[in-house]
Amino acid sequence: MDLSPDLLAWRAELTRPAGPLNGLARATQTRINRLIPEKVHAAITAAIEGMTRALLVGSDYATGSPLIGLTLDERRTRAAKAIDGWKKAAAAEGGVTGLGGFLAAAADFPLLMSFKIKLLFEIAAIFGHDGTELPERLYILHIFELAFSDGVHRARVLAAMDDWDARPHPAHLDDFDWRAFQQQYRDHIDLAKLAQFIPVVGAPLGAIVNWRLVERLGHTAVMAYRMRAEQGAVRTELTPMTP
Repeated sequence: MDLSPDLLAWRAELTRPAGPLNGLARATQTRINRLIPEKVHAAITAAIEGMTRALLVGSDYATGSPLIGLTLDERRTRAAKAIDGWKKAAAAEGGVTGLGGFLAAAADFPLLMSFKIKLLFEIAAIFGHDGTELPERLYILHIFELAFSDGVHRARVLAAMDDWDARPHPAHLDDFDWRAFQQQYRDHIDLAKLAQFIPVVGAPLGAIVNWRLVERLGHTAVMAYRMRAEQGAVRTELTPMTP
């Protein structure tokens, strides 16, 4: 694949097989999931799908106009500023909710999700994409999956994202695999977020965890949009001009 070396290294890291400890944790989580009744899985899926859909279609999430004519360095600088701002907001919010123990920490979930979705819309606009269009919202969901899934699922997501602008896309969000989305996300952040449910101690931990989760998502988004731009440039070069 004709991509920049750092993008190729990033893709390789995303799809690298889990180490022994990660594999053990994943196996344990899988066994736990099997013990959870199907109606509970269905309820969780519905809740996350409903919340994510509401965030995705909210008019205030895609208000930024796509930025046209910027250099890659200019886009990366703007994206870095956006990521830094949302990291600080997420850390502050995680610290406050972490002080309150279980109930307050539970409220952190939808708030943090909203911060993440807003960040992705902002980065999409920075890289020149219109977040009001369904294909762009689906791409945002895939970026989310890349940041918060295991290596096997990330490989499938990367395959779905390759040559994004040259392939057909679903006509509506109902075709998206919400079950895999919610389970991967939940499994990926469960261990990181559990400590936030401890009163008082959860405050600094909540701030650190939220900071790192937003940082990871922002980096993933920047790399994903760079990958998309480079793949589009290669496709344009390979397409013969019409005489």
